[in-house]
Amino acid sequence: MRFAAFVSVLRSLGPVVIGISLGFTLSLLSVSWTEETCYLGDADIEDGSVGQEALLLNGARKPSSLAGSSNDVESEEDFEPKIIPYKQVQQQSAPKKLIRAKYVSTELGIRERLFVGVLTSKNSLSTLGVAVNRTISHHLDITIFFTGTRNRKVPHGMFVVSHGDERQIWNMYQTVKYLLEHYVHEYDWFYLVQDDAYTEADRIKELVEHLSVSRQLYMGRPEEFIGGEMEGKYCYGGYGFLLSRTLLLKLQPFLENCRNDILSARPDEWLGRCIIDYTGTNCVSQHEGLHYYHYELEKNSDPSKEASEEFRRALTVHPVSDPEQMYRLHRFFTELELQRTYEEIAKLQAEIKNVSVEAFDGNRTAQWPVGVTPPFEPKTRFEVLSWEHFTEEEIYSCVDAAPKCELKGIDHVDVSDVIEVALAELNKKYMPVLHMKKQTLLNGYRRFDPIRGMEYMLDLQLEVVSQKGHSRSITKRVHLVRPLSKIEIIPMPYVTEATRVHIIIPLTTQLKNHVTHFLEVFAANAFETSENAVLTFLFIYDPVEAQQVNQNDIFASVKTQITSLERKYPTIKIPWISVKTETPSQIKFMDIISKKHPVDTLFFLATVNTNINSEFLNRCRMNSINNWQVFFPIHFQDYNPEVAYHNQPYPTTVDLIRDAGHFDRMSFDEACFYNSDYMSTRTQMVADVQENEEILESLDIYEMFVKYSSLHVFRATEPALHQQYRYQHCNPRLSEEIYHRCVQSNLESLGSRSQLAMLLFEQEQGNAT
Repeated sequence: MRFAAFVSVLRSLGPVVIGISLGFTLSLLSVSWTEETCYLGDADIEDGSVGQEALLLNGARKPSSLAGSSNDVESEEDFEPKIIPYKQVQQQSAPKKLIRAKYVSTELGIRERLFVGVLTSKNSLSTLGVAVNRTISHHLDITIFFTGTRNRKVPHGMFVVSHGDERQIWNMYQTVKYLLEHYVHEYDWFYLVQDDAYTEADRIKELVEHLSVSRQLYMGRPEEFIGGEMEGKYCYGGYGFLLSRTLLLKLQPFLENCRNDILSARPDEWLGRCIIDYTGTNCVSQHEGLHYYHYELEKNSDPSKEASEEFRRALTVHPVSDPEQMYRLHRFFTELELQRTYEEIAKLQAEIKNVSVEAFDGNRTAQWPVGVTPPFEPKTRFEVLSWEHFTEEEIYSCVDAAPKCELKGIDHVDVSDVIEVALAELNKKYMPVLHMKKQTLLNGYRRFDPIRGMEYMLDLQLEVVSQKGHSRSITKRVHLVRPLSKIEIIPMPYVTEATRVHIIIPLTTQLKNHVTHFLEVFAANAFETSENAVLTFLFIYDPVEAQQVNQNDIFASVKTQITSLERKYPTIKIPWISVKTETPSQIKFMDIISKKHPVDTLFFLATVNTNINSEFLNRCRMNSINNWQVFFPIHFQDYNPEVAYHNQPYPTTVDLIRDAGHFDRMSFDEACFYNSDYMSTRTQMVADVQENEEILESLDIYEMFVKYSSLHVFRATEPALHQQYRYQHCNPRLSEEIYHRCVQSNLESLGSRSQLAMLLFEQEQGNAT
């Protein structure tokens, strides 16, 4: 009985005992394998006494149950905890300012695709060099001309690098060195070509788009070395050649050795030997299925008569004898590319039509015209695009909100062009069965869609003539779209906002009362902010006022204000010039001022009513480009306060809103231009001035630049240029056009049409009562 009771107790406690024993055993094993190793002092490491055991401890932490030597045991028994005193953490110095790249592409290491270098000379730079620049530069990101020596005057719009020596090998060496120093980290491919070769720019761009940037590639027309003593082939320079960035970087350490060790009579052969010797890369005409096509042009050949397929697919054509032949080649290949573009468009349109048939709604899912962006869909009634109604003589949406006005200028050209295109498309569709002639335009509608372009609807009265000679008059509605073309970035010369602006203020007797307000505003916007600008007054006396200047100077009060400002701002000087004339003229004034300033001076010709601030001065600097562009801003003109705020208090500040004023398109008083541009344009009109001296009084500076210069005349509304209301005294001695513009400006500056209508209404109501 006792044994049975013992067995029953054992059965009940057995699992508990086994579980406790197993847990205890596992805990011991866990402690043995996770115990941290002892710290190995620096002395052990320096003495080299750390052996295999230390490596085991560092790698797989040796169990303490397997610890071997008595020294280890003694070290564990003698171990005492150490108290490490607290040391205040020394404050770190201020972190260095992180300098970010100016452009994201620079920080990310994104490079441009193609660099083009043209090898030219002093004699051919102004002939073939100019022809090359005009045919390819606007298709490429960058085109630089390399020459030994050059004339002092560089042709306009060309970036020329002169090496200072006419030796051809030296120039090739300096050119490659220049690429390695300035552009090897910015471009993936480098194309070098002579100025007597025509290059189809779009094809060379397309070629490099399909080439891997990581390849050491030397591509062109392969040529055997002279004498045949060397294996490999170099690229003949007449047809140009491509060099990869990877190849140039590999060649860079050995370029100096090539200059000293390799002797050759031709620069392209010298470069080929250098590349083969130090990189082991031969010239190839094809790579991974891509071909470098070229064509040898016969002397005095006509490109329009060249019918071979080899010529039509050529990437470069050589030799080109004169600029005229270069332009003829460019015309031929441009027409060829245009034809291929039209064919590709037709294929894409046909493909869209074929695919749209399989859609659920059939052809109705294809937008019209095929391939053009679908029309804009307004979300609210305020976004609905309005149609303009026009005929061949009049348009029913005018700038001044008149019900209708004459169709003239660019609008008349636009309508005429659309009608011609409509007739051409109709005859293309129905001929030779029917021939259509325009009788009249019944109705025309147009609207500008910001997504797809200008849309037109024309109701045409047509005379339809059949093949048998029968004619009939019909009405046909035609829909047309002038789609928005691809945006093109036009390269512009570099300008900076650090340029000093010389502000010229002509002042007559009628305007001297406005000087006080002008100087207060200008001092706050320019003198207080240390704006990089110089203010110059031009005092205009008539002959009678000039004789009395010693007894009664009409500008004495203005000169006193200038003196007080110079005392208030010791670093500021406000020069002034006195002029005597019966007929004030902008050109006469600028003739005097231009002689007193350097050629690189930036002028801003303004009026005393103009409020000038830093925002506009910066735009004046950016929009005026020396030897390229002049800027004529359209200022915001306040309305006559007696009309705009009739029976209301005048506001302290005027906002740029419709009821407060308007942009005065009839005013050409403000202008930004460089002195060199003025002098060159003024020189062009010398012959006309000798025949008729009155032209100096009948023209203003705007008309002078438009008529006698090839510069871009940029005219745009300028919200930062604000002018208070004033009545202009129009000089009848000036030309009829200038006088008419002055009168029109006075009339339009009185007030808006609604404000004038309300005054007339109140006046009529008063007369009626």
